Amino acid sequence: MRILVVEDEARMATYLKKSLEAEGFDVDVAADGERALDCALTGGYDAVTLDIMLPKMNGYEVCRQMRAANVNTPVLMLTAKDGEYDEADALDIGADDFLRKPFSVVVLVARLKALLRRGQARTADLSFSDLSLSPASKSAVRAGQTLPLTPREFALLEYFLYNAGNTLSKAQLLEHVWGAGFVGDPNVVEVYVGYLRKKLDSIPGKARISTVRGQGYRLVGE
Repeated sequence: MRILVVEDEARMATYLKKSLEAEGFDVDVAADGERALDCALTGGYDAVTLDIMLPKMNGYEVCRQMRAANVNTPVLMLTAKDGEYDEADALDIGADDFLRKPFSVVVLVARLKALLRRGQARTADLSFSDLSLSPASKSAVRAGQTLPLTPREFALLEYFLYNAGNTLSKAQLLEHVWGAGFVGDPNVVEVYVGYLRKKLDSIPGKARISTVRGQGYRLVGE
């Protein structure tokens, strides 16, 4: 598996490269945002670890431009910054997970392997009732019309489609859509379910997200 490590601090970059290579990964390093974007767009990597504070172009912009170019390589954001809004910003522009420094290599490797498994599993198009979704092109359609979804809304709908008809708890949605390391307000689930419902309702159709009192939410077809 090829990993791109984006880190401007030389000792940290060397440490990450050696540690990941010891785990069997093939690792390249980029020391600034412009180089990172060039590599991400052309390198065919299986995953990217991306620092936020970078010379020339910050990690947010690197990730944003990757997604704008339809590069869907899993991105694990790494940062020394502390704050739930940094995590929310990273996830909302298309990052797949978020890890704060300092962290152990054991946790980093576990997160990377989880992202790689998720990426391998989620490549087939999904459909349910009058909804269809393509993980590869990051597009969703309802009754023949494209849904204008943010990356977070897309991830939420994707998880609902993978579990269509099943009741999903708030805890499950937090873990699988926001990531196991999310430490913000869990009510963010309710907020984004509301956003997604509003966009689904903007196009007449059958599929809807139903609230199951005391248990969570379920995607139903009527």
